[in-house]
Amino acid sequence: MKITSITAIPVSYRLPEGRTVTMGIGSTLKRDAVIVRVQTSEGLTGYGEAHPGRSPGAIASLIQNTLAPLLVGMKATDVVGAWQRVHRMQLSSHGVGSGAALALSGIDMALWDIRGKAAGMPLYALLGGSRRRLPAYAGGIALGYQPKESLADEAAEYVARGYRALKLRIGDNPRDDIARVLHVRQTLGDEVDILTDANTAYTLADVRRVLPLLEDIRAGWLEEPFACNDFASYREAAAISRLVPIAAGENHYTRFEFAQLLEAGAVKVWQPDLSKCGGITEGLRIAAIASAWRIPIHAHSSATTINHAATMHFLAAIENAGYYEACVSKFNPFRDLFGDIARIGSDGCVQPPEGPGLGIEVNESVFAKYPLIDGPGYVVKF
Repeated sequence: MKITSITAIPVSYRLPEGRTVTMGIGSTLKRDAVIVRVQTSEGLTGYGEAHPGRSPGAIASLIQNTLAPLLVGMKATDVVGAWQRVHRMQLSSHGVGSGAALALSGIDMALWDIRGKAAGMPLYALLGGSRRRLPAYAGGIALGYQPKESLADEAAEYVARGYRALKLRIGDNPRDDIARVLHVRQTLGDEVDILTDANTAYTLADVRRVLPLLEDIRAGWLEEPFACNDFASYREAAAISRLVPIAAGENHYTRFEFAQLLEAGAVKVWQPDLSKCGGITEGLRIAAIASAWRIPIHAHSSATTINHAATMHFLAAIENAGYYEACVSKFNPFRDLFGDIARIGSDGCVQPPEGPGLGIEVNESVFAKYPLIDGPGYVVKF
């Protein structure tokens, strides 16, 4: 079974006027995604999702015009061979560029979808896992900078749905961040796991002010206080608190950058995103490295049903799986584009789909409703 074509389909959705979420990287204007379709000589089609970065059109062009010619004609089940060919020709010769990693991730995911369909097995089973229940937290682009009262009301909505964990956006300023987090803890009580994400907006001085409060409210982690390559600040922040671990990884690419995280010794919660880190093939390698050091994998998830399905299968197949990040964004039509697959149970858990491959049916007619919109996805204040 050979790869006969690889197609990238960028899609966009502009948020309704005034409906935005503000966080450390700015205020949302639109949602973007890049769907990858791989077709084969035996008639099987696989789908993957490549993260759009900040330029979905560029990632789609990279897939179709640069990576596809490298892979068409290869065995569709040779995921390692395909990964290595792209790595040798596109990543290693010019360094691990994020664009190439995003593009490769979508192709790799689609190839795993094909493998599962060819075997007649759901991906979690093909990877050696089982359809076990996965603890989930309420995440995505939600719970941002807003008055503490409305933030607590929003958080309480998710708890009422069944979530036993949620992630608050911090990185605004230490005073307001502390007030919001403390109010949510007081409102929800001690039984809900509160996670926090600064979206790279903090300085070390900010972290020194906020971490004592995060210790007091028993926060599950402090995510991405700094830029992904600021290893010196990560090391210093990790020394401030032994009770609140530092989390990162959604903006690290391939096992080689995660190896740098390991060497720095500061990040104790790893969060690879399968649409960014190099796909499922590389996600398994990253999880294996983390497992040897007893580091949990709380995978970051992205925009569409495709990535969410892949993430659940992946977590169900690794031994050091932590939380599944459920998207509770109020304005993300891509989340349920191909079905509501992440229904939260009364136990706060989800399960991967049961069908072969990723276990979802992709109806391409919906893509026409979401044509590519050029331009930034966030408005940033400096």
